[in-house]
Amino acid sequence: MKLQFRHQAFQAEAANVVCEVFAGQPYRTPSYMIDPGAEPNLEPGQLSLQHDWHFTGFGNAPVSVSDEEVLQHIQAIQRAGQIKPSEKLEGHYNLTIEMETGVGKTYTYIKTMYELNKRYGWSKFIIVVPSIAIREGVYKSFQITEDHFAEDYGKKIRYFIYNSAQLTEIDRFASDSAINVMIINSQAFNARGKDARRISMKLDEFRSRRPIDILAKTNPIMIIDEPQSVEGAVTKDRLKEFTPLFTLRYSATHRPGSVYNMIYRLDALEAYNKRLVKKIAVKGISISGSTATEGYVYLQGINLSKGNPTATIEFEARGASGPRKVTRIVSEGFNLFENSDGRDEYKDGYTVRHIDGRDSSVEFANGKKLYAGDVIGFVNEDQLRRIQIRETILSHIERERQLFPKGIKVLSLFFIDEVAKYKQYDEHGNAAVGPYAKMFEE
Repeated sequence: MKLQFRHQAFQAEAANVVCEVFAGQPYRTPSYMIDPGAEPNLEPGQLSLQHDWHFTGFGNAPVSVSDEEVLQHIQAIQRAGQIKPSEKLEGHYNLTIEMETGVGKTYTYIKTMYELNKRYGWSKFIIVVPSIAIREGVYKSFQITEDHFAEDYGKKIRYFIYNSAQLTEIDRFASDSAINVMIINSQAFNARGKDARRISMKLDEFRSRRPIDILAKTNPIMIIDEPQSVEGAVTKDRLKEFTPLFTLRYSATHRPGSVYNMIYRLDALEAYNKRLVKKIAVKGISISGSTATEGYVYLQGINLSKGNPTATIEFEARGASGPRKVTRIVSEGFNLFENSDGRDEYKDGYTVRHIDGRDSSVEFANGKKLYAGDVIGFVNEDQLRRIQIRETILSHIERERQLFPKGIKVLSLFFIDEVAKYKQYDEHGNAAVGPYAKMFEE
């Protein structure tokens, strides 16, 4: 089976705006001599007869358009796209592209490479990704779109995954005049292990050169996939060692404070308006009561079977070190006071009187009624977030069960208050899970 790709106007537009930033740049593919490396070690009086240790390579021509013109182009693009115009160039050059999850971000930046090569002759690209899993996904995207883009542009990209043990690929990257792409995950140059350090070491098997120097001399265009997951403080400095011609940053959820010269935006609402997603449904959590004297009860869902329906509820029970949350599958007549080891909050009528499978509700003897996903009693922020995450997972699986046979893909998005709640970074750029990620995994 061969995948068929449709040309989407928004993907062409996203590629075009990147090219328009550099309007006026001439088409050029100059060659130049790459650093030949160290002369072989010679005894006094010896002459070197080895000349095969140097070679001519190809790199991206420098940007010849002035900074003033580039900024004017960016501002014109932003006004046309209803994006607040930048007051200055933020970096030399950093361009941000926001694309909603599931609309073909990788396809779009592959197309952008072809367009930049077609218009200006630029042919060296490095893609930086946050993880090995995403790296493999990007590599797969190159494979499955290879023939499709070859039909459109009459040429193929040579792409490879960086491997510190296969340095001949870097020589080929530099010495080949065609479009070349290196895919690298940030840990490959930003970790403490020996393999990660090799990219910055003079290596005997690489003719006493540093791999990163050869890459840097090609003036690559750098594409950062999910920069909010890549760019710790240390990583930002390491990325500069590649001396990129300019940097393109693609994500659906850019980190606040790290949005530089945004030139294209396709957010969730715009994706819906363009009919790129079928439907947006918002999952809300209803909270009744807010005092510590009211019993905490969360109705996770109703379970239907041949017999009478049951309900899955979460409540608090006495524990050795204080109240602990417990989850039980209950039937009508279940008494929370007795099953919580006598917590006073459940003394007043918290006996399940009726479970209704038609509207997914539970009614207690005291008249309180909960629908699936509702919670009553005192709920702190962490409890609320945990419930929201759990409900979203439940909803996602249920919607997927309904829509998968129809060929419809379900995406569930979490809009969170700060990135650190999901992923955190130490001073060395090492990632650790935040509280929301921990809740999700649990």
